[in-house]
Amino acid sequence: MTPVPRDASAGCRGKRILVVCTQYIGDTLLAIPFLRNLRRTHPGAVIDVCAQGAARAVLAACPYVDELIPWHRPGRESRGTIGGAVAGVAAQASWLRSRQYAKAYLLKPSLSAAALAMLAGIPQRVGFAGESSVLLTRRVRRRRGRHQVETYLDLLRAERLAVDDGHNENWVSPEAASRVATIIDRLPAGRPRVFLAMRSTDALKHWETDRWRRLVLWLIEDRGCQIVLSGGPADVAAQQGLLESLGAAAVHAHDLSLAVPLADTAALAARMHLCIGVDTGLVHLSASVGVPAVVLVGPTDPNRWSPWRTPCAVLRSPRVQRSLAERWLTAVGAADHLRWPLGRAAVDDIPYEDVMTAVSGFLPPPSAIRTLDLTRDGFHYEMVSRAAESVSPAFSPAAD
Repeated sequence: MTPVPRDASAGCRGKRILVVCTQYIGDTLLAIPFLRNLRRTHPGAVIDVCAQGAARAVLAACPYVDELIPWHRPGRESRGTIGGAVAGVAAQASWLRSRQYAKAYLLKPSLSAAALAMLAGIPQRVGFAGESSVLLTRRVRRRRGRHQVETYLDLLRAERLAVDDGHNENWVSPEAASRVATIIDRLPAGRPRVFLAMRSTDALKHWETDRWRRLVLWLIEDRGCQIVLSGGPADVAAQQGLLESLGAAAVHAHDLSLAVPLADTAALAARMHLCIGVDTGLVHLSASVGVPAVVLVGPTDPNRWSPWRTPCAVLRSPRVQRSLAERWLTAVGAADHLRWPLGRAAVDDIPYEDVMTAVSGFLPPPSAIRTLDLTRDGFHYEMVSRAAESVSPAFSPAAD
């Protein structure tokens, strides 16, 4: 993707803009269309992004951002009191004040983000109506059931700024592509590579572990796939437990969490043919590089958090529990335009067979790849035969 040119002669030359994002990978990736349109509107401005945690790494190659600024908040034990929380925000704001930002866009809808911008002396503060409304100079209402990408773009629309079609995108640097290639090229060629995103920071999003095991065994033994996992330190134990449960089939499953840093994960996802996961940041990462996705959704709203602008199958239990407000909106027809009903569902209510059927639609026909694994005297042998028939468009190893 060609970066938006920065016109030094533009009227906004020298203007400094701060964008405050959340600490979550998925939220940050879904902010890319907002950042692109912000850059299109202010081609000569300095645009910095401030965020907590590791999520900044997914914007490492973003051409629309001048600098990624860490938000160093104290640990939970220090900010467990109001005084501790205020002190942490004030310390960060003191440093930001010296950078003399003219405007802040608060994609993080929290009181702490609004306080950060106000204490940093930023005169224009645009954000979402809610608990922080009193600290904002422009408040934008969030609409229930609206996709997060569109919600972010609404901050620009509220200022009567033109936005594009909101298309998805991401970038892979040649260096990251080269590092990942040295790992991926060791895997057997010609097999569909499936990226598994089975963990989230929210345990309510997790699918039953035994169902993941059954699905992975089916992918390996019946569909000839290579399974690739990646995640943070908190995910490694669960992923290793999955690999250990696969028996001999584990030779076709690879946990690359320690081998591939988050900043290179877009390059890893770009080498996959399919992503299967719960509603988590790695699913959005795969979608941002154009990889089809099958996502299992439970307590979150798929209208808001489904993969953006990429081929996907979203699975959700039909048993949806609604709050009183959601029942009222449904009863008066205010939610008729939504693809999925408002409410919450349980991931474990999604049948294994439904997931297998959805995944089948993105893989080669069963007869396209046949494998036989043999282990003898400590050596592993693999025999692969291929049918002459064509494979589905989702599987295109020629792209490698």
